Amino acid sequence: MSTPESYDATHDYLVANWLATPIAFENDGFEPPSDPDYWLLVEMFGDLFAQESIGAETQDANLWREAGQIYVHVMTPRGVGTRVARQYGRQIADLFRGQEIAGVVFRDASIGAGEPGKADGSYFRMTVTIDWQRDE
Repeated sequence: MSTPESYDATHDYLVANWLATPIAFENDGFEPPSDPDYWLLVEMFGDLFAQESIGAETQDANLWREAGQIYVHVMTPRGVGTRVARQYGRQIADLFRGQEIAGVVFRDASIGAGEPGKADGSYFRMTVTIDWQRDE
């Protein structure tokens, strides 16, 4: 899990800037559309905290880095192909590209790397993975 600071910054930015489909976040009570349609499922995790400097007078005064990934699963009606999912994936990656939001810096992004698309029930899932970090 990421810290509340990193999660809140990412959540609020995505909600304010993504209008193409509904968005579900982990354990938020979202109900998928009754007729399969496009939507996003967002998961975020982070590693707590790597010490990035030494020598400060107190240990806490050193630089500490939280880093992790956002998984944005583009949920696509099963059997309609992947073109629209790839378009949405590109738009999501572009939305975060080069951004620093409330101290969270977004880095590399990939569409489908390490998590191939998978059909499950009425949906096909294609995952966009975005690396991020935040310093304290």
